[in-house]
Amino acid sequence: MCDTHHDNTPYKGLEHEGHDTEHKNWSRRSFLQALGIAGSGSMFLGSNMLTASAPSPLTMAMGDAETDNILILIRLSGGNDGLSTVIPIQQYDTYANARPNIYIPESKVLKLTDDFGVPSYMNSLESLWGDGQFKAVHGVGYQGQSQSHFTGSDIFANTDLTSTGFSGLNTGWMGRHFEECFPNYLLNPPAAPAAIQIGNIANLVFQGEETNYAFVTNNVEQLERIADDGEYYSLDEALFDGCMYGDQVKFLRGVSNTTERYAAQIYAAAQAGQNQVEYQDNGFARQLALLARLIKGNLGTKVYMISMGGFDTHGNQPLAHERLMTNLSVAVNNFYEDLAFTQQDEKVLSMTFSEFGRRIFENGSNGTDHGKAAPTLFFGSGLNGSAFVGDHPDLVEGDGRGNLDYTMDFRNLYGTVLAEWLCVPREAVERHLDFQYTAVNLGFNCSGETFEDIAMSDDPPTLPDTPPSDDPVAEDPTDPEVANRIVHKPYYPTDNAPHIYLEMPFAAHVDIQLYNIIGQNVGTVFNEMMLEGSAEINIRERMRGSLSTGKYIYQIQVGDEKMSKSVMIV
Repeated sequence: MCDTHHDNTPYKGLEHEGHDTEHKNWSRRSFLQALGIAGSGSMFLGSNMLTASAPSPLTMAMGDAETDNILILIRLSGGNDGLSTVIPIQQYDTYANARPNIYIPESKVLKLTDDFGVPSYMNSLESLWGDGQFKAVHGVGYQGQSQSHFTGSDIFANTDLTSTGFSGLNTGWMGRHFEECFPNYLLNPPAAPAAIQIGNIANLVFQGEETNYAFVTNNVEQLERIADDGEYYSLDEALFDGCMYGDQVKFLRGVSNTTERYAAQIYAAAQAGQNQVEYQDNGFARQLALLARLIKGNLGTKVYMISMGGFDTHGNQPLAHERLMTNLSVAVNNFYEDLAFTQQDEKVLSMTFSEFGRRIFENGSNGTDHGKAAPTLFFGSGLNGSAFVGDHPDLVEGDGRGNLDYTMDFRNLYGTVLAEWLCVPREAVERHLDFQYTAVNLGFNCSGETFEDIAMSDDPPTLPDTPPSDDPVAEDPTDPEVANRIVHKPYYPTDNAPHIYLEMPFAAHVDIQLYNIIGQNVGTVFNEMMLEGSAEINIRERMRGSLSTGKYIYQIQVGDEKMSKSVMIV
């Protein structure tokens, strides 16, 4: 962690050594993910970064749920200062006293209610507030919140509160959902990417066990080139000469056709959709301008993730934060104005997230240091009304160390968005989050579920004396969906002979085919009846022929259901 402060007095300065170490570790994680070592499915192609996207089941899930709603995740990278984003007017004196050099003067607070406001430089959001398209949820965080950049980022992505450093789940909350809904993605890609991510590769949101489910470009310029010119980046073998991680490279080559098709799809949608408002010329505005074109061009992608960096404001925060939040406010307002021309604004919900908030007290460098809870902002007419939601943390009490205590578990918001906006069944949502969430009334309700009384800020709820349980959600074995779930995975005994572990909940005919990395069938591994129970199938023994060492894909078919995973033949 960067911070070791343990009382409620302002910092006298930044602990530079710890801060530098944190950023070196964060950069190392990004680099490893770029090489495909950490499971991101991404790698450097020449001087450019592009992810070969495997098919995602989100399109299927949306079709089954009969919704065409779209979700945009806005990552505020570096740790956004919540007290410079939402000003607690009812605690204003305490707020100003804690920040004598960086507080927002009352004359520069745009009061949206009697209790809360935003800095006047965020006044571009005033029209969204007036139109019922802006909600802010107070005190978003989790028990034992990490104040580390990369650990905090991982937890908000993988929902694993036990994550520390490089340990923790290597899959994301959406990646796990995609993986289960479309188990044959390696051999049956969809027509369009279900997720598109611009920038910040060190993120696990869309990561599944097999691949990252998002079409990722390192920056907006790369996606603009695809959108405007139809250009994608070659996977020519010459690019990989001397590459240490040949297996990862070969696997990407195996799904290169998916990447190429997605590039063509993105180009076609971007040409069909046109911006009808003028956006500012900055990186964040350009991201939203491009997303507006893709949405208007009916690309079919359901989830987008974009990023804005610069929120690690240890020093000279007032000017930096004003610039960042001004750009965000103007761009978001322009984005929804743009979508309104084609009446597509009603189906697009945007939400912000950041790896942590910042301390109550300013430090000695006119900034703030790593903290805990912070507000989450939601935008879109699907909110059906503007409000401040939940209970704002107490600035006097805090957590005893100068941090804002969380009053809203972030997984409640994730669960609500998945179930009530993207219309995913609660049972599936809780399985993917590994958490029994409480639905929050954000103004949309796909399931018809009755929301518990998480009130608006003018009538704050009483929080429980103890934090919510973090125990995993237990699955009911009598549930037909659980009872009929076929389990399979690659398995490598001590002799390193590759096996497939298969667990059948019923007797059935099982057909297992093996494919190479470019999708060519190389033979039948298993094709016979299998009784209820488990089996370990030796691939080399079953194939009875020579298989070259390398990565393959096996496909299991039981009735009409097909499932596939990659396996290493050694």
